[in-house]
Amino acid sequence: MTWQPVIGLEIHVQLRTGRKLFCGDRAVFGEEPNTNVCPVCLGLPGALPTLDRDAARLALRTALALDCAVHETSVWARKNYFYPDLPKGYQITQLDRPLATGGRVVFDGEGGETAVRIRRIHMEEDAGKSIHDRVQGATAIDLNRAGTPLVEIVTEPDLQGPGDVRAFLTTLKRILEYVDVSDCNMEEGSLRADANVSIRREGARTLGTKTEIKNVNSFSGIEKALGLEIERQMATVRAGGEVRSETLLWDDHREMLRPMRSKEESHDYRYFPDPDLPPLVVGAPEIEATRASLPELPRARAARFRDEYGLSEYDASVLTQSSPGADYFEAVARAVGDAKAAANWVMGPAQALMNERRESIDVFAVAPSSLAEIVVLVGDGTISDGVGKDVLRMVAEQGGSPRRIVAERGLAQVRDSESIAAWVSAVIDDFPDEVDRYRGGEARLLGFLVGQVMRRSEGRADPRRVNDALRSRLDG
Repeated sequence: MTWQPVIGLEIHVQLRTGRKLFCGDRAVFGEEPNTNVCPVCLGLPGALPTLDRDAARLALRTALALDCAVHETSVWARKNYFYPDLPKGYQITQLDRPLATGGRVVFDGEGGETAVRIRRIHMEEDAGKSIHDRVQGATAIDLNRAGTPLVEIVTEPDLQGPGDVRAFLTTLKRILEYVDVSDCNMEEGSLRADANVSIRREGARTLGTKTEIKNVNSFSGIEKALGLEIERQMATVRAGGEVRSETLLWDDHREMLRPMRSKEESHDYRYFPDPDLPPLVVGAPEIEATRASLPELPRARAARFRDEYGLSEYDASVLTQSSPGADYFEAVARAVGDAKAAANWVMGPAQALMNERRESIDVFAVAPSSLAEIVVLVGDGTISDGVGKDVLRMVAEQGGSPRRIVAERGLAQVRDSESIAAWVSAVIDDFPDEVDRYRGGEARLLGFLVGQVMRRSEGRADPRRVNDALRSRLDG
């Protein structure tokens, strides 16, 4: 009997306001514990919440970027539960009237182009953080995160395997970064994904009993955790057992899942409308203005790069990994007039230098105009490819115009026949054995001899003319 996994996700995304959702405290990662707190996020009597409108605007951008229908009126609710890092004893969220519903995300899954439906997107505040390794024999509480603004993105159970989950989350992260609603840093908790997984007989319409996987802080981790849980559920059913509805915690160090508690249902939280907050009202003009302000999203941009610039699917995908990266490439391509050459330099030497300098492309020390100048100098034969890479490094380290650097340092390729002939003659004299072996049929030695001429010329000789001159001397 063949079993099919069924997976739905609940993704929490921290909105990049820098402030908390219902008070003015800073929402910044890594500061001293319990320093960014106030009566509102501490839940002190008489303290009233006030919605941060910037968070609402970012939530609206998120919903529209994921092709959701935004509801002009959404309602705040209290989700009641007791936990030490929830000082009010409830979380402010949205339940039956969320901000948005009915979205869709298309991604390239294991079976090709795949679509995942978005059931709902709602706003909520985060809880604090329990710290189990700070105090010997006790748990410490840091409430700096309490009240941090989140959107929760809930998918339909449309995903059918761990690989598709990872591919979907990668696509979702890219979209969120494109529309600039979150930094999506999983290590800092800006993006967290919980997975609900069950199995059913292939072809069946009824869903099986689901379990929830929490505490995963990487896409590779959620892929591993899902693989293990699917195997466990299948083994349980094949052995005649029943899958229990429970929440499982992922241990990233041991790469194993352990039970946390039985799975809760919505009635366990005794939701009711929050009496301290009016409904969130977003008018149609604001919705349409926000929709018009959205940038070209990565999938559409990659398609345009293929059509407009004639790039391969791979190149277009790499160059649209981030919005700043795509912007940088387009600026270089338009200045050069040769999209393929621009792509090769952006993905090759420029990316290698960024990796070495540990710089992201949005702060890369070489402006697009400077890289374009280098690509043109290489393309028209003024400098060699190797010298171009050297000039790229010089610009990154010292600044300045590539053309001026080439002129001041005498880096332009030497093309005159006399200089090249002299270097070729010197190399033929210095390597008589290699010359004899080449003439005896070892054609690969031509590359060695060209390299020696380039070394003697300190990289300034035109390689094509060197190649021609060597062939003329050796084959004549």
